[in-house]
Amino acid sequence: MKPLPLSRSTSVFSDIRQYFLNKPLCDTLIRFSSDEVKEAYCNSIMQRIGIDVHQFKLMNIHRVGIEVPSSYLFYELMKWNGDSICWPNHMAKVNLQEGKIDNIVITLLGRFYKLFVMKSIRIHQIPALNDTDNARYFLYQCSGGYPIGIFSLYVRTSIPERGEEEMSQLFFLTSFNFYGKQFWSRIKPLRAAWEFVHNRVTANVACRFKQLVEWKFENLKHPDIADQSE
Repeated sequence: MKPLPLSRSTSVFSDIRQYFLNKPLCDTLIRFSSDEVKEAYCNSIMQRIGIDVHQFKLMNIHRVGIEVPSSYLFYELMKWNGDSICWPNHMAKVNLQEGKIDNIVITLLGRFYKLFVMKSIRIHQIPALNDTDNARYFLYQCSGGYPIGIFSLYVRTSIPERGEEEMSQLFFLTSFNFYGKQFWSRIKPLRAAWEFVHNRVTANVACRFKQLVEWKFENLKHPDIADQSE
């Protein structure tokens, strides 16, 4: 068995190094040829997961292909207990309320400023009968200091016609709503600085999760080998 391809962060400083300073292994941010193409793409996704496109306009989308079945990928996401080798947990501590992933509080350095609260709007675990893409997703309403209004993790089977080669695709969908003030998103310097940090961290999280899940799925072929904790 190949060794675990990731190392767990041990401090705030290693969080900064691994998630903020480190260049991601792959480029996960979806880029568009024009604002019109981006708006049409974003609106189609937002409508599918039931987001009001008039309230949340600016959508940031990251995508990573993962060589595991979509059902297994979603199962791994459902198992998240707030402690992960794929998340900067020393800097932004994840606190599952009553141990449930439908109510999450993330705090700065574990005990100080409340960065944001994620309350589940919907966790869609079973694809619709007529859904050939096997789509599943988490959809959260976010509040607090962190400038996000809506956050979603969206999983579906890859579509070869779109050039997607792996078994599944994982999307990180973010609709910005700065501190409840949508006009803040129109301040370009503020938006650009925040998006750079957000994109760097999101890409590193996505790439690390891809490595971990593909490693775990590969190990299913070797049941005689003891499981290693993530």
